[in-house]
Amino acid sequence: MTATRVLAWRHGRTAYNFQARLQGQVDIPLDDVGRWQASMAAAAMLTHHEPAAIVCSDLVRARQTAEFLVHATGLPVLTDPRLRERSFGVWEGMTGEEITATWPDEYARWRAGLDPQGVDAETRAEVGTRMAQAVEEHAAALTTGTLVVVSHGSAIAAGISTMLDVPAGWHGLTGMRNAHWANLSPARGPVGPAWRLHGYNLGPTDASRDWDAGPDPEPSEGPDTGMRDPD
Repeated sequence: MTATRVLAWRHGRTAYNFQARLQGQVDIPLDDVGRWQASMAAAAMLTHHEPAAIVCSDLVRARQTAEFLVHATGLPVLTDPRLRERSFGVWEGMTGEEITATWPDEYARWRAGLDPQGVDAETRAEVGTRMAQAVEEHAAALTTGTLVVVSHGSAIAAGISTMLDVPAGWHGLTGMRNAHWANLSPARGPVGPAWRLHGYNLGPTDASRDWDAGPDPEPSEGPDTGMRDPD
């Protein structure tokens, strides 16, 4: 037996997300917007799902995101380093412009969907394999119910691709937004991959006019004209 559902949840926004820096395995916390996103997302998730277990990456931004669900459900959270973001080696913490200045060819190769060479980065296949193994092991530990896996954008995409038995170089999934999730379940028949993808990039994008910027500002009062209602 195994979990009846897996929700793969990306962490909320960090300062590096805001600055468009490649995070990889740099251990950076959520910023204020990221904490708001995680709070909104946890509440939205719980309107549709009742988690039976929570497991997360050991990086702080994932653990902080998981805590909002832990607080709401009372469930414990397990950490698993196999759920970490993809390692990008010497590129971590840099912007695209900074990377291009020194590694123009390898950056272009990566942007074209290929694994960069000579920068000590994990391959997409390596990330997909460790992610899929971790998710499937934790799912198998449940006899039923929903498993929430709190991880990272590139790692989630690679892991899902592996779970769906598509080639490592396949890039059919768009980037996952901060604090959004994917919805998977184990296949029930003998045909096709062992998992089915029911939804991707799910989340409360109607929580504000610009999810990536955080909550809408409070409306300001109009100028005082000095006029008063008559008695």
